[in-house]
Amino acid sequence: MKNAELVTFGGSALDRAAELRGDAGALDDAITGGTATAILLWRGKPLVQAPALDRLIRLRMDHPVLQSATGPILLGREEQGNLVFAHDISDWSPGDVDKAALGQFSDETEQSHPDLPRDAVFSELRRIMARLSARDAELTATAKALFGWHDSHKFCARCGAASTMILAGWQRSCGTCGGQHFPRTDPVVIMLITYGNSVLMGRSPGWPEGMYSALAGYIEPGETIEAAVRREVLEEAGVQVGKVAYLASQPWAFPSSLMIGCHGEAISHEITIDPVEIDDALWVSREDMLMVYAGQHPELAPARYGSIAHFLIGNWLADRLD
Repeated sequence: MKNAELVTFGGSALDRAAELRGDAGALDDAITGGTATAILLWRGKPLVQAPALDRLIRLRMDHPVLQSATGPILLGREEQGNLVFAHDISDWSPGDVDKAALGQFSDETEQSHPDLPRDAVFSELRRIMARLSARDAELTATAKALFGWHDSHKFCARCGAASTMILAGWQRSCGTCGGQHFPRTDPVVIMLITYGNSVLMGRSPGWPEGMYSALAGYIEPGETIEAAVRREVLEEAGVQVGKVAYLASQPWAFPSSLMIGCHGEAISHEITIDPVEIDDALWVSREDMLMVYAGQHPELAPARYGSIAHFLIGNWLADRLD
């Protein structure tokens, strides 16, 4: 697709400054010299400016709230040459947190830290991802994925001993056996499956009433992207797929996936769902999908705005899959 990188979390062309990750002197100079800023996360939520929730708040590296934070992780270098780091304060416990809402599909709660301005709030990334600029979205997705990986990989996979963060957050090292561990990304295929003038949509348990999206699934070891598309669609909906083509990709830090968007042409039409995998699947005509995207369909709701599913379907409706 010509406009593939316009997908949320893509297209910012961030310089990740990988050559600086092992240069402690250069990083210290940037931090102490005032040419670096930090973004802040709490339990996966970025710190953003209220009430619009459309801009990351960048803190000075000597801000008091960072003294007890995990990090810093080097995210990259911006066009003016300034470095951007990420910190995490997930150990902080706000007094009024709604624990039941955290991490849910529609978490609209906001948290404020007493050492930060009142209009600085932590907000669920899926709620605000489409409001952020391409750069802020990429920075946040990278930080969230990395902190999530560090949190789940505190111990060496070879010997079980505690490991430590090195290379500005891009590696973990085991001092016991010497094992070196690197951030992981799980490849997932997400499929725009068409049959004539219709597109195949499915829904998962727990989604809002009426919401349908493109089918998706993890790529298995030893499997090509094309084979994964055909297998997942057949397993979940009983539909056979012929030709498969790559369209676009989206980093999806919930927790650590790369969504690989593909277009598949169905060669069968009858649907037989696997109730263990999905709640329902159906064919939606182009005319009905236009109503869905306009918010005028009486029964169906679109995929989450900002997701690659929403992006791909919108481009299909506009005949922009080339």
